[in-house]
Amino acid sequence: MADTRTVTTFSDDQTERVGRELGSELGPGARIHLTGDLGAGKTAFVRGLAEGLGLDPDEVSSPTFTLIQEYRGRVPLYHVDLYRVAPSEVADLGLDALAADGVLAIEWAERIAEPDPSAIHVLLEHEGATSRRVTITRGAPNTST
Repeated sequence: MADTRTVTTFSDDQTERVGRELGSELGPGARIHLTGDLGAGKTAFVRGLAEGLGLDPDEVSSPTFTLIQEYRGRVPLYHVDLYRVAPSEVADLGLDALAADGVLAIEWAERIAEPDPSAIHVLLEHEGATSRRVTITRGAPNTST
């Protein structure tokens, strides 16, 4: 059964704070799957996640063109952006190996062909002109209708 928490944020700073709280709880092997439209706050969330892991959040940038950014700290953070990757190409990235010794945060995780039931799923949605809804689901999300 999944455990879900939903928070409404009104700024990047507040979205980062939610990520920071989650990051402070994580250790090696944790996988974060982020989904949401362009500009929904995925990278802001990862900046907070990095800070929660003891990393400098100012180092975090969207890895859209590099695909994978690595940040070293008490626990390595591997920040992946699958926006420009076809679902058939994801397996070739070797993401499982990265996740073994650090925290793996994947933007555009819906491009992964087979969802990871052990991942923490973070959905960021525009809720209005100045707010977003952040839904964090631990455990397999409920996909039954």
